[in-house]
Amino acid sequence: MKMAKLVVLGIIISLLSCKNETKEVSSSEKIEFASKQLNAWFQKSFEEDLKASPMMQTYLGKKTEDYGKWDDISEAQVLKDHEKSQKRVAYLNDSVNIKHLDEPTLLSYKLAKEDLENKISDFKYRFHNYPVNQMHGHQSRTPAFLINMHTVSNKSHAEAYISRLKGIKPLFSQLVDQLKIREEKGILPPKFVFNKVINDSKNIISGVPFDNSNKESTLLEDFKKKIVTLKLSDPEKNSLIEKAKTALLNSVKPAYAALIKCLKAQQIKATNEDGVWKFPNGEAFYNNALQRTTTTKMTAYEIHELGLTEVERIHNEMRDIMKKVKFKGTLQAFFKFMKDDQQFYYPETEAGKKAYLDEAVSLINTMKSKLDELFITKPKADIKVKAVEPFREKSAGKAFYQRGTPDGKRPGIYYANLYDMKSMPIYQMEALAYHEGIPGHHMQRSIAQELENIPMFRKLGSYTAYTEGWGLYNELLPKEIGLYSDPYSDFGRLAMELWRACRLVVDTGIHAKKWTREDGINYYTKNTPNSTSDAVKMVERHIVMASQATAYKIGMNKILELREHAKKALGKRFDIREFHDTVLTNGAVPLTVLEELVQKWIASKA
Repeated sequence: MKMAKLVVLGIIISLLSCKNETKEVSSSEKIEFASKQLNAWFQKSFEEDLKASPMMQTYLGKKTEDYGKWDDISEAQVLKDHEKSQKRVAYLNDSVNIKHLDEPTLLSYKLAKEDLENKISDFKYRFHNYPVNQMHGHQSRTPAFLINMHTVSNKSHAEAYISRLKGIKPLFSQLVDQLKIREEKGILPPKFVFNKVINDSKNIISGVPFDNSNKESTLLEDFKKKIVTLKLSDPEKNSLIEKAKTALLNSVKPAYAALIKCLKAQQIKATNEDGVWKFPNGEAFYNNALQRTTTTKMTAYEIHELGLTEVERIHNEMRDIMKKVKFKGTLQAFFKFMKDDQQFYYPETEAGKKAYLDEAVSLINTMKSKLDELFITKPKADIKVKAVEPFREKSAGKAFYQRGTPDGKRPGIYYANLYDMKSMPIYQMEALAYHEGIPGHHMQRSIAQELENIPMFRKLGSYTAYTEGWGLYNELLPKEIGLYSDPYSDFGRLAMELWRACRLVVDTGIHAKKWTREDGINYYTKNTPNSTSDAVKMVERHIVMASQATAYKIGMNKILELREHAKKALGKRFDIREFHDTVLTNGAVPLTVLEELVQKWIASKA
């Protein structure tokens, strides 16, 4: 009897066990199915957006039937995109059960939903910007895109280039419409912007075929350079060149003429008021912009005070450098010495500019050889160093990075602006190369787009506090493995960090405290060793890109804070390479999400 009961009990336990196994499998299958379904939706949404953006297709190295087209920047398209965002967020809210998502897909869900909700919330501020300014805008972006992104390896690519030249006229018609909408709403750039962008525009329509000068125009020169290697007969090449000239005269020239006419009319109405406080609901817009840029809830006042504190700390570290090099005098006198002494500058010659670029390549190559000490995951894509093109060097920033294509066929590019060699001191070369190149932007952006098993929107995503925080963090990182052996280069590193700390003060000063352009310039020239031309460019950047420059220092500080927290929590188990992998292998994320990822990594090591 006992045995019979035990047998029955065994059968019951076995059945219950099977039942539980079935439940587990069912739950696992649900998670797999729901995650696959949502990732397929992410891919479909990405492909929808990609199809609507011929320019993004080109950035990604895709040569489709749209290779000769531009993006639609009309207000009608803006409204369509807004409606699309609303439909997508409704789908995420109503059709996705987040309990059935695996961990990576849940993170993708959260990032996508937050991004869409932010876009919808920010729609009311869509005119609170300057589509044409000295930092960016179609007046410079369009030719830069053709020169740097539109590659030509056969006749159809050359014809697509010509098609894009023809398309500049309708594109700029939409651009002028956007400028006029803002004018009606009282949103105009300050006066100083206009001469810069008008001159940049005039540069594009100067030279052959626009005039009888001895020099070819920027775009004709680029086009001819690109078709010279094609396996075409001379008559075929000449025919293409003639078609390009016709497009330049019939589309590009009138497009820029119409833009210049619009800008000159607006210039008369523009004022010298610099901050976005002058916009309708300007204060609310700026507070919102700070939250989007920093991915924190820090107020303008808190950011301003952080900047002041950081400036004081870095000044003290600079005084330590002064002692090392046995400089007698004040910090201000040391700044003047660093600004004026010719030993710190390459000559303002072609040979001097080549020497700068060669040294930048050497610095990046040296850092490449040390990556194994700091990183597990490294990028497959290569990087090139290039001078900013003459047509935009007067107004462009001192250095920036352009990501390569995901397939690695077009490398990432570190641009150095060599227009004014006095703005590119030798002692800042290391920090710039590490920030823009390796291990800074090139590593972060290349690794992100080479990641597997995450949606494309995350591979290509960008949160300024994360990406620029990573860049600035990587100005410091090489020092920790023995680079910056020259104290002057270490001063240059501190000078770059100081520059970013001052940004916190000046950006909030201009947009929240109603500082003038001159107030901002004076703050930089008094508190940094940088040239006056650097200070002018930076302040003018603050003015047209409200909040953007606050991201660097806030992002760097957060990464350092998380690293120190991990070191304390893990002790001897802390591995700098694993920490960097945690930061890099999820793509760009808000700082709040980065903190969650680091906490999970720490917990996994316990």
